[in-house]
Amino acid sequence: MPEPTKKDEMSNGEKESVAPDSSEAPMPTPEISLEVSPPPPEQPVETEGKDPQPIEVIKPEPVENGSKEPEPEAVVVGAKEQVESVNSEVKEEAPSPCSPPPPATVKEEAEPVVTEVNQPPEPVVTVVTPPPPPPPPPEPVVTEVTQPPEPVVTVVTPPPPPPPEPVVTVQVTPPPPPAVWSLGEGQAPEDLDKPVDTPPLSSLLIERPQGGSITVGGDISFVAKVEAQDLLRKPTIKWFKGKWMDLASKTGKHLQLKETFDRRTKIHTFEMHIIKAKDNYAGNYRCEVTYKDKFDSCSFDLEVKELEQSQSVDIRSAFKRSSEGHEDAGDLDFSGLLKHRNQREPKQDETPEVDVWEILKSARPDQYEKIAFEYGITDLRGLLKRLKKTKKEEKKSEAFAKKLDPAYQVDKGGKIRLVVDLADPTVELKWYKNGQEIRPTPNQRKFIFEQKGTQRILVINNCGLNDDAAYSVAAGEEKCTTELFVKELPVKITKEIEAVKTTVNERIELECEVSEEGAQVKWCKNGVEVPTGPRSRYRVKSEGLKHWLIIDDASKEDTGTFSLMASGGTSEAKVQVELKPLKIIQDLQDMTVLLGQPLKMHCEIFPGNVPGRWYRNGQLIQSNDRINILQRAKNHRLEIVNSTIHDAGDYTFVPEGYTQSLCAKVHIVDPPRVHLESLNFPDNTVTIVAGNKLRVEIPISGEPAPRVVWMKGERVILDSGHRVRAETFSDYTSLTIDIAEKEDTGNYKIVLQNEAGEAGASIKVKVVDIPDPPEVPLVTEVGGDWCSMTWEPPIYDGGSPILGYFIERKKKQSSRWMRLNFDLNKETTFEPKKMIEGVPYEVRVFAVNAIGVSKPSEPSKAFVPLAVTSEPTMLVVDDVTDTTVTMKWRPPETIGAAGLDGYLVEYCIEGSDDWRVTNKELTEKTKYTITGLPPEAKILVRVRAINAAGASTPRTLQHSILVKEVIEPPKIRIPRHLKQTYTRKVGEAVNLVIPFMGKPRPKVSWLKEGQTVDPTQVTIRNTDCDSIIFIRKAERKHSGKYDMKVEVENHVDTAIIDIQIVDLPGPPQCVKIDEVWGGNVALDWTPPKDNGNAAITGYTIQKADKKTMEWYTCIEHYHRTCITITELVVGNEYFFRIYSENMVGLSEGATQTKDSALIVKEGMQLKNPEYIDHDFKEPPKFTQPLINTFAIAGYNATLNCSVRANPRPKVIWMKNKIAIIDDPRYRMFSNQGVCTLEIRKPSPYDGGMYSCKAINDLGDALVECKLEVKGGFTFSELMQRGVPLHLIDKYMSETKVVEQPEK
Repeated sequence: MPEPTKKDEMSNGEKESVAPDSSEAPMPTPEISLEVSPPPPEQPVETEGKDPQPIEVIKPEPVENGSKEPEPEAVVVGAKEQVESVNSEVKEEAPSPCSPPPPATVKEEAEPVVTEVNQPPEPVVTVVTPPPPPPPPPEPVVTEVTQPPEPVVTVVTPPPPPPPEPVVTVQVTPPPPPAVWSLGEGQAPEDLDKPVDTPPLSSLLIERPQGGSITVGGDISFVAKVEAQDLLRKPTIKWFKGKWMDLASKTGKHLQLKETFDRRTKIHTFEMHIIKAKDNYAGNYRCEVTYKDKFDSCSFDLEVKELEQSQSVDIRSAFKRSSEGHEDAGDLDFSGLLKHRNQREPKQDETPEVDVWEILKSARPDQYEKIAFEYGITDLRGLLKRLKKTKKEEKKSEAFAKKLDPAYQVDKGGKIRLVVDLADPTVELKWYKNGQEIRPTPNQRKFIFEQKGTQRILVINNCGLNDDAAYSVAAGEEKCTTELFVKELPVKITKEIEAVKTTVNERIELECEVSEEGAQVKWCKNGVEVPTGPRSRYRVKSEGLKHWLIIDDASKEDTGTFSLMASGGTSEAKVQVELKPLKIIQDLQDMTVLLGQPLKMHCEIFPGNVPGRWYRNGQLIQSNDRINILQRAKNHRLEIVNSTIHDAGDYTFVPEGYTQSLCAKVHIVDPPRVHLESLNFPDNTVTIVAGNKLRVEIPISGEPAPRVVWMKGERVILDSGHRVRAETFSDYTSLTIDIAEKEDTGNYKIVLQNEAGEAGASIKVKVVDIPDPPEVPLVTEVGGDWCSMTWEPPIYDGGSPILGYFIERKKKQSSRWMRLNFDLNKETTFEPKKMIEGVPYEVRVFAVNAIGVSKPSEPSKAFVPLAVTSEPTMLVVDDVTDTTVTMKWRPPETIGAAGLDGYLVEYCIEGSDDWRVTNKELTEKTKYTITGLPPEAKILVRVRAINAAGASTPRTLQHSILVKEVIEPPKIRIPRHLKQTYTRKVGEAVNLVIPFMGKPRPKVSWLKEGQTVDPTQVTIRNTDCDSIIFIRKAERKHSGKYDMKVEVENHVDTAIIDIQIVDLPGPPQCVKIDEVWGGNVALDWTPPKDNGNAAITGYTIQKADKKTMEWYTCIEHYHRTCITITELVVGNEYFFRIYSENMVGLSEGATQTKDSALIVKEGMQLKNPEYIDHDFKEPPKFTQPLINTFAIAGYNATLNCSVRANPRPKVIWMKNKIAIIDDPRYRMFSNQGVCTLEIRKPSPYDGGMYSCKAINDLGDALVECKLEVKGGFTFSELMQRGVPLHLIDKYMSETKVVEQPEK
């Protein structure tokens, strides 16, 4: 707020403020009276100019350097302490701590107006309040206060322009009593100039709350309404008092917030009710509404009036509010006084009947409490504090003849002279600024010290805001102080804002020029500050003296009055934003769309980027998953993905802000359809049982509703039919047959027609009934307790497929039929069982369809069950000589009721069909020897079972028999697990069974390493077909190769069994420490002497700290004989021990190092030698070749070899140089370079040359072996299998040729 000043015109034209003459008497100590009254009306207002004098502001001198001596206190300063707590109510900007109270505004060009106020006996506080907005500077009003014995406090308020500046005296009322609930005091002064980040305004409020006024204790309501037509959810509303206090936390008995929603009008109503208002509820309120990115706000004022227009204030009422025990206890409540400055009418001074101050001054201290109680003064502590200040008497200065004035004022950039007159010119003088000594500097002309007689002058040039401070001068032990106020000149507007009239989407620039560069200005729209945050539409720019407000994309909401507010004035201009004329480039077109097809409506208008709304039959259309509303520049589109019947109607597009609209009609048509799929009838066939009622309802659709016609053949079915009729409704049509008959079966056609097209469909009606009975059944075959029967299906199946048949039987002499099957028989043949042999039976048949069971057929002819036995079983050759063949068999599985009389054996020479009976009489035995056969003849043999019913089916031997005695060579069949080394641990039992073949009984012998087996160590038992070797408790001496030999006359077969008895290994030898470096120890050892008869598979290394000797395992299953142990603890001393390990386990003992390894703290650094990387690539090389192998026919055989190569080779197995690929008889394995070929159950034909080939990028390698398949089948086995004799001879001869090289 601009402040007034007095200026002296110097001879050189420099403006300077000078202290008054020293002849003026010092000001007396002021006293404060609590009765505040306006000046008398007859006080004159002088308009004539007077000699310029500095502004006299009665103020105590500040105490510096910790001085406790009180100084005289001015009335204004006492008021200032209270005014600072309510700064926001008095002035727009917070003054500096040393600023004087703001006097009236001074206009530079006008003559000063001096107002002289004659003081009444009681003190009056002079306070100047600025008008609400900063108006143009009025005429300067200077208030000269002449100090009477008792100062008067006057409140001078300049009214807003254009009326002249009156001097208003306002009586200050006491503060109101404490309120139970408070709405706050508005925004803090330091927050007034802070920009508020507010989202862009939009028109959400359709009804805004209006300001109002009530009396204290009254009720008032404020209403805000928001239209929810375009909102998907409820908006958010907040009520504020001032700019920062949220009233949501203040709700209670004095404040209530209410929200309602009218579903019919779709309007949200928000209400704020203030109940029993108090005087501190007055102020500015704000309502903010937010929805997503939209924002709207409205400010309104509440005025609370007192019931009584004025009230006298005396000492008793002024001190009743002060808080006991607080820092401000005892001070005048200027906060309450200033709040009511606009609510009071000037009133004549009312002097209290009793002057309490005079009573207190003349009373003893022990009477203060009694006097305060008598006159109703509750704040006794504050009263005593004020009373103490009033009793101070000013001491007469001995060093100063004239002190500094209490305050000085100078314009910014001007010069000021501070003058003191010394009583003793020889006293040393020092000047201070804010307690810091001012020292002269030769290069600066800021402070100049002058001396003129007894006067000492401090000249301050080019005064700035930093010179606004407290100054003091010390002369010896005495000091006087003053305050210098630097006035900043108001910023004036030199170029007004020009009015703007434009259209939407255009750019608006409002330019204004002020009188000072870098001035702080504020842009407003309709009296509300324009938000300029990052999300705001408004941009503010300044350059030199010019200031711009820029709106890049103007909208219609930007219409209003824009103003720029500076400290020295305001400039306003109207901005009018109008819509561009609407031009319809392409109108909406009437459309006819098929149901389910996309609906696309398009229009084109100018100007572009004008939003709009789509309506259907007057209802607003919202976007969703099915409806898409698009706008691109001037093109507007409405797209509906799948149109429905409800999408038909009148469509309207309304551009936002225009009264014009675009209209079109949309007609949705749907071709007629017959929805047979909803019937869920297979093949659209409806089946009905004869005699029942049929009603078929078929859904139909079409827009408009189609016309329906039912037809059967060429006959139209009418809706007026008696038994058969057709009916049509809005969404379906029906066919009704009251009593279904066989003649109703057939195709029925439906025809639909409307303007969109024609459709048709047909259904088939099938009338079904039970079938006719089947034909008479025929018995084709009879058994002992069964028969086989067949029949023909019925001529008429009843219109439904025959599902099956039921069969019944009965004894001929009986009349009771018995059901033979409970599950339908699908075929026309059946075999009744569980009949009694010799008893005559009859059978009959029923046909069954989906409707029911037919009548029975005629009974069959009577039949008697009687059957022969089944064929004999297990016919084999028992023995063959040069003239005889012995056969044996087992009885038949089934023997009828007639029993079994015996067997008949027949034979014939191979190649002829002449079967000869060998036994003239039946034999009851199941073994028979055919004699008198020609030597080396080949015969076929068969056997029949005979009973009363006749001969059974013969059991014939599958292969011919060679009449010749045969010797069977011995064959040893080594089990698969014995083909490799048989391993057992010491102490375990060994029990091996090796089967063999041979005829007559072979002779078996065993040898171990060429020596006869000791029977006391190994037990051997032999039978006709196997040999058993048994060791009860194995020992390592039992290890070795055992040779088995089987002999039949001159035929011999041998086999080798390798037995390995293994034990735990011994400990390693000579474990020593090779090297110790850092935290590492290198160990070396030699393998154990005793490996336990098994290969050493690894080592286990353990370590122990010498202090604890607790062993810990470092590594297990280590294969090498040297190792480096790492990560040992520095400073510890270690011992190491090593266990050896084989397939049995770890050695019982371990070998420990003799010496210990000490890990020193500062060890040598081992330099690792550089090694050249070894190239491990190599071509394939077989480390273990294939070995010629003999296999036993029928037992799986394996071929093994090992190959080494890098990279990994590809392995190919071949038989007779032909690759084996995808043959299920072979399986191939490869693991860690070991290649295995497994031949499943080989036959003699699987023998041959097998080879394994390994290939990689560096080369290939090949190994071969010969596989021979021995054994197989004996002559008798081949005869039993029915192998022809010539094949048997060939096989036997090949076997002999293979055996001869072995011998």
